[in-house]
Amino acid sequence: MNTSDRLIESTQELLWERGYVGTSPRAIQQRAGVGQGSMYHHFQGKPDLAAAALRRSGEQMRALAEQQLGGPGTAYQRIENYLQREREVLRGCRIGRMAQDPDVVADVELRAPVQETFDWLTGRLAEVIEDGRRAGELRPGAPAVELAQALVAVLQGGYVLARSAESEEPFHQAVRGALALLKSQLA
Repeated sequence: MNTSDRLIESTQELLWERGYVGTSPRAIQQRAGVGQGSMYHHFQGKPDLAAAALRRSGEQMRALAEQQLGGPGTAYQRIENYLQREREVLRGCRIGRMAQDPDVVADVELRAPVQETFDWLTGRLAEVIEDGRRAGELRPGAPAVELAQALVAVLQGGYVLARSAESEEPFHQAVRGALALLKSQLA
């Protein structure tokens, strides 16, 4: 892995663990095993590096989601596979946690990859729901984008509930509830 990638990967992990304010340039350098000169050779500063890390986290999240959402099976099965895939629940969502970080939300450049990732996920879930409707698997009803937003909200809320309880069970309960609601849409 080259220096730039080590810096981005270290920043991704630190943002996930500590948030933006808690991620210092020194901590990034230490985790990446590079000096200050290397960091500033590749990036203009912490905001530039954090934006690159958030873009990379968004790309990785989209790629993971697409494995299930673009995979084989019915629309319901694809969504079920996505919602039930293995996750580090108690760490929370790498992107969702950034939406709760006031410094990220206040900065247009830092917020953009977060918003783009959620917009993509909502749109992709809506596409799968529409696929299910066209195939006659899912009944017509509420707009697909609204159902997709609800699914994203359930996941993100599930992470919050799990972290607050220090237990994965609230997350899994939320997912099971979302799947039960989605199952009621089966034709």
